[in-house]
Amino acid sequence: MKKWSLLALLIALLLVIAACGSDESEEDPTNEDGGSDTKTYKVGIDTTYPPFEFEVDGEYTGIDIDLIKAIAKSQDFEIEFSPMDFGGIIPALQADQLDIAIAGMSITDDRKKVVDFSDPYFEAGLSLVVAADNSEITSLEDLEGKTVAVKSGTTGAQFARDNEAEYGYTVAQFEDSPSMFQEVSNGNAAVLLEDYPVIAYAIAESGLDLKTAGERLTGDEYGIAVLKGENDEVLKQINAGLQELRDSGEYDEILAKYIAE
Repeated sequence: MKKWSLLALLIALLLVIAACGSDESEEDPTNEDGGSDTKTYKVGIDTTYPPFEFEVDGEYTGIDIDLIKAIAKSQDFEIEFSPMDFGGIIPALQADQLDIAIAGMSITDDRKKVVDFSDPYFEAGLSLVVAADNSEITSLEDLEGKTVAVKSGTTGAQFARDNEAEYGYTVAQFEDSPSMFQEVSNGNAAVLLEDYPVIAYAIAESGLDLKTAGERLTGDEYGIAVLKGENDEVLKQINAGLQELRDSGEYDEILAKYIAE
């Protein structure tokens, strides 16, 4: 009787051990460190660029911020913002300090040499911006002998350098938009170059003593960037997310939140 009891006990013990082994071998939704398998990407932004990126009460907001958050939600990945000067964003991608850049970045041939862009998400364009009481400057032909303020690393800065010799002006570069705006407001520069939606928002919201002059100089499109040839997977997710936002109407809602018709 005791032999049968001992045998039964051994069988029961083996069954318990087998059951425990089966539980441990089941797929675990967490990784080896106990965290989530959801990927987190570092996103470079420039928070001196309203209405696309700016800071209110310690929180990042703007068109770009809302768009990348919505894309991340749509495509099931996490993001971690890294604010920096615009001119440092592409170098940070190259140094593997960032995975994604969204900063009102115009799609240009030069940038395409080092980054891959998403589908365009906004049509912008450079404008001449002068003091509100300036009626003398309406085109590039009016800039001879004058100082043109630009923001380092931007398409405005590149445009100014490319046309400096032809139109006879001097370029002054700044690291942020407010400093550039102030340079024209206080008369140290005759004009600045800025993307139209950015300066239109700044003038309307901040009461800057500035105005746009003449027609837009370019027809730039903004794109979301990743390091060239290194992040095809996330670029596909970004494009898929953008399309989903357009199809659902959320894209238009985000733009309408910051830019009035």
